[in-house]
Amino acid sequence: MTNSPIMDVALLQGYAPYTLAGYDIFRSVIESDGVVPARLKALFAAVAAVDRRHLTLARRELERGVKLGLTAREATAGLIVLSSLRGEAAALDFAQIIESSFGDAQAPEPQPLPMAAEGEAEANFRAYWAGSIPAPLGALMRLVPQAADAYYLMRRGSIDANPLSPKYGELLLLAILAAGYSPMAATHVRGARNAGASDEEIAEAVLCAVPSAGIAAWMAVGGMLAPPEEGGIAR
Repeated sequence: MTNSPIMDVALLQGYAPYTLAGYDIFRSVIESDGVVPARLKALFAAVAAVDRRHLTLARRELERGVKLGLTAREATAGLIVLSSLRGEAAALDFAQIIESSFGDAQAPEPQPLPMAAEGEAEANFRAYWAGSIPAPLGALMRLVPQAADAYYLMRRGSIDANPLSPKYGELLLLAILAAGYSPMAATHVRGARNAGASDEEIAEAVLCAVPSAGIAAWMAVGGMLAPPEEGGIAR
């Protein structure tokens, strides 16, 4: 049985055994090694909790990950992705949680900030989206080209320069997007598959959003994993 505090809520124990039984099973998937390592699922759950502004839950999940062997470098992947997907406030909150969870973790020396060469952003967008550029990015390139370069650099940080492998970086992105019930998840279902993730790995990553965002997190993404004839995204 999970040691999550929700299992100790007396009203649920007395009136809602079915709810707790289901929750216990969800937690058993999230907290154990499966097709995705448990330490990374703890990170995914922590970052999803920050997305929903549940900082106490986020701290508990990250501390659980540390006990399972999660490193500060791996945790930095969550900080990178939150910076681009959810902005400065979420990233700063998670930076504090990392600091409190790892204590005296030493950061490497600061690196110089890279710049995008002319045409580099457009080439990256076309490569990722199979030759087409999504309309919002096309508008950004046309109206504020320097901001399109900024978006490209942050994408490089989230996917290509992530401390996790490209596959796990995409799965981390999916956990956050599932927590926010975001239609952008479809892009990263494709991205995770292209990076080598199985649908079982995608499913486990998405379920890491359930503690902070409920069953709706799965409903926002699960249909994308259905067979194409049932409305899912074709491989």
